[in-house]
Amino acid sequence: MMLDTCALLWLVGGSNKLSRSILKKINESAVVYVSAISGFEIAIKVAKGKLTLPNPPTEWFQKAVDHHGLTVLPLAWDVCIAAAELPAIHDDPCDRFIIATARLNDLAVVTGDGRFAEYGLTVLD
Repeated sequence: MMLDTCALLWLVGGSNKLSRSILKKINESAVVYVSAISGFEIAIKVAKGKLTLPNPPTEWFQKAVDHHGLTVLPLAWDVCIAAAELPAIHDDPCDRFIIATARLNDLAVVTGDGRFAEYGLTVLD
């Protein structure tokens, strides 16, 4: 399973936007992934004043990964090309990287964005 950036923020923030069943799946999963692009997306939101964190983005992201035992998937060349080749359903480049990563690794995605399912992904919401 993979967390979209919004799901990562919800998990770390203890948001009720993650249902008990999803939290249970996250806690019981052997590996929960997050894309490296989520670090970029969070840092951009902080820089634009759209998100406030208790620590600088680098520190916050590392603490989130460590605390929740997440595995960060890098943006390798195959992910970058696959993201560019996706149908134009979703225009957010960060989400396109997450979608491509999930597709290449055959991962379900925890997200509140229904458009992810239009790419044939299993969406957990």
